[in-house]
Amino acid sequence: MATANPQRGYILGLTAYIIWGLFPLYFKVIQDVPALEIVAHRALWAALFGAALLLVWKHPGWLRELREHPRRFAVLTFSGVLIASNWLVYVWAVNNERMLEASLGYYINPLVNVLLGMLLLGERLRRLQWLAVGLATLGVAQQVWQVGSIPWVSLVLALTFGFYGLIRKQAPVAALPGLVVETWLLLPLAIGWLALNPTAMSSQPEFWSTTEALWLIAAGPITLVPLVCFNAAARHLPYITLGFLQYIAPTLVLLLAVFVFDEHFDPSKLLAFICIWVGLAIYSVDAWLTLRRRA
Repeated sequence: MATANPQRGYILGLTAYIIWGLFPLYFKVIQDVPALEIVAHRALWAALFGAALLLVWKHPGWLRELREHPRRFAVLTFSGVLIASNWLVYVWAVNNERMLEASLGYYINPLVNVLLGMLLLGERLRRLQWLAVGLATLGVAQQVWQVGSIPWVSLVLALTFGFYGLIRKQAPVAALPGLVVETWLLLPLAIGWLALNPTAMSSQPEFWSTTEALWLIAAGPITLVPLVCFNAAARHLPYITLGFLQYIAPTLVLLLAVFVFDEHFDPSKLLAFICIWVGLAIYSVDAWLTLRRRA
């Protein structure tokens, strides 16, 4: 495995989370298309776009390595199912006025990353990091309390992406080839669903003369680019650090939900966000001081 480069990891991680944070703008454009149909097309066009990208961005020997280690196909199949499930729930939430709940899910996810990093990867927190995690946990707990019930959308999003990131961090497969194989493994399901649903919007010939069709095709690169950045970042950063960077995406989703799409935001939730952002600030200061000492 290549030597970790924290600076590159931060740049890649920030790129991925900013793009994900702006995703609702894209899904609102195609909100008339059912969520399951969007996911099928995401898998289809991401597979095609990824294959084309592999022709340009060479990864010598990746296919031979997979053939020599067939267990990796099973790992990528599992990670592909996890990310497809995450896509489905997220698209459904955005198009059903549940963006705040989706935002909560991605606030919970870094805590899932912290837990997985500690329990399964042997990562340890420094004192300031413990304080940051405590504040973030307090903020998330306050949000859950505000929801008033078990937020299933939030929990599914947090758990599926948390385990997806853990699997891809551990899998000895480069970011782009791994993503392409994931989408190829999902391709039969996507094509099968489209073939078995002749009444789907995209199964109608007239649909492909609309601008929505172009937006649906764009799901390929829009899906693949942040995932490539995320998987590459996971190889350069501790999983706990990667988890804290993720607060960028739900914050952007929250801002879009409230100020662009007029979802109701209870002012009493302000305390939760203050806790989360203070925790993120403390964690960021600790990370900066640690990098400075190492330099």
